[in-house]
Order: sequence, then structure tokens, then C-alpha cells
Amino acid sequence: MTENSKNIAVVILNWNGKNWLQKFLANVIRFSQEAEIYVIDNDSTDDSIDFLKQNFPTVKIVINDKNYGFAGGYNEGLKKINAEYYCLLNSDVEVTENWIEPVLDLFKKDKSIAAIQPKILSFDNKNYFEFAGAAGGLIDNLGYPYCRGRVFDDLEEDQGQYNDETEIFWASGCSFFIRSKDFWEQNGFDERFFAHQEEIDLCWRLINSGKKIFYTGKSQVYHVGGGTLNKQSAQKTFLNIRNNLSMMVKNLPFPQLIWVIFIRMLLDGVASLYFAYKYGFSHLWAVGRGHFEFYSQLPGTLKLRQKHQKSKFYQTKWLIFKHFLSK
Repeated sequence: MTENSKNIAVVILNWNGKNWLQKFLANVIRFSQEAEIYVIDNDSTDDSIDFLKQNFPTVKIVINDKNYGFAGGYNEGLKKINAEYYCLLNSDVEVTENWIEPVLDLFKKDKSIAAIQPKILSFDNKNYFEFAGAAGGLIDNLGYPYCRGRVFDDLEEDQGQYNDETEIFWASGCSFFIRSKDFWEQNGFDERFFAHQEEIDLCWRLINSGKKIFYTGKSQVYHVGGGTLNKQSAQKTFLNIRNNLSMMVKNLPFPQLIWVIFIRMLLDGVASLYFAYKYGFSHLWAVGRGHFEFYSQLPGTLKLRQKHQKSKFYQTKWLIFKHFLSK
């Protein structure tokens, strides 16, 4: 493991993201004096590594031998980083002054808190919450993730309504603080996910093991979003469908799992037609691919089921119907 004289490591996963590093890394260094800064490179083919060495010599570099995706990239790279706390930070995030201290204060107040997310606002429209995390992640009884400040594609304006500190269901991977001990006790992210919803799965596993996930509005960052895959990417649709179904098989208690999966299969069929109309045929096929891969992975997924599942895992019921039919 890499030596770290500070107890928190801010870790940025990079894949051909020189432009993002050029835009945001100096700001991360400036406002993260209490942390050691790392970049894990996922076998980039641009000149990211040379750029870092020439312009940011204090940043520690961990080089992966191939592109493992978000989940595997962090799992592989973090093996070489020694710290009490990790902050997994997207390369397209602008941090702000004093963004780390409120998070560390929360960790110190409650040892049962495993992961924490700051307030995530849009870099392009700074008065509004950002899609990936907003003011903390929640989930409904059908396994649909949403956020305080964002339900599906609808974003709220930040008017201080989420300046609190509260328990949530999942913390966004775009700015994800976690105790290293808890990360490794859960064997990190599920690498089969590659990218998307692996942080929700990890948080769900942590909750099932008796840990808490928290949000603090005393810390805030600005996220560009879509730095690797934008919201209209068919590949993103595929990953979200496949990973969400696998996540429920791993974490949902019986008998809820049976009827939730059944209903979700019906709703995914409807969603595929909606996606095809809105984004094109490739998204309809992406939903189908997501299901086919989910079935092919099912035997392995069943082996990863949690020993204990909490029967009350959701914060609201029937979100999709309330949102699209009754608003």
C-alpha cells in the first residue's frame, strides 16, 4: 500500500480525462489541504499521466493495467492506498472551500456511519441540484433510485431546503466518502456492475449489515455530469437496467424480491417503448440487453445475496406512478 501521512485520501478515477483534470484538479488540491490527493488511472490512452507528472507533482498516481470501469477501477486502485477515509471523487467535480471538514466531523460523531455524501449542485446551473446525487439518494419500494432534490429527470432549485444533515439510503459515487474499513469489509464495489449503481448496491449492503449512510448540506460540490457517459447514452441505459435488477436480487428480502422483480419486468417493457420514442431504437435494445445479461448473471448474483435483508428498505411507495401519472 502507498503510505499516507493524512487520514483521508481524495481519490479521482481517471480514464482519458486530461481535460477534466486540467479544469478541476488545481481546485481540489487548493481546498483539500487535510487530504492526500490520488489519481487512479484506468489505462488511459491520452497523455493524462504525463500531464499530471509535469503539472501536479504532489499528486500521487496509481496506474491500473487496464480499464476496469468505475467499480473495478476503484477496487483495484484503492488496494494501493492507505487511509482511514476515502473520498471517491469524479474528475468533473468542482469542490468548494471547507468541503471536507463537515464530513469528517460527522464520521467522528457517529461510528456507525459508513458513507457520507455532500450537497451536489449542477456546475452549469449552480442554483439547481445535479442529477447524480443531489441532496442524498433514496429508493422506492420497486427499487427505483431517486434523490432529495431530484426525482427521475426533474431537478429542484436549491433554496436551502436541504441544508440539513440526515440519514439517506445511498450516497452518490460522484463524491463518495467512506470509511476504508467498511469499504473492504464489503469487498468494495461489485465489479460485475462495471459502472452505474454500484454505489447504491454498496450502500444497500452496508445498511443490511447495520451501518448508516448520511448526507451533509454543510459541504457542497458542483458536478458537470456525463463526463464519461451522458444521460442519453444507450450504454448507460443498459448498465442501469442490468445493475438495478442484480442489485435487488442481492439485497431484497424474500418474498418481496419475487413480486418486485415481476412488476419491474413489466415496467421495463413499458420503459423500453418510452426510451425508443424519446431517444431512439438503440435504447429499446439496451433494455433488452440489460435483461438478457441479468438472466445470464443470475446464478452468480444469487450466490452474492446478503445474509440479512431489512424488510423496510424504501422511503416511498410507487414512485413511478405518483411521478408520471399524478405528479
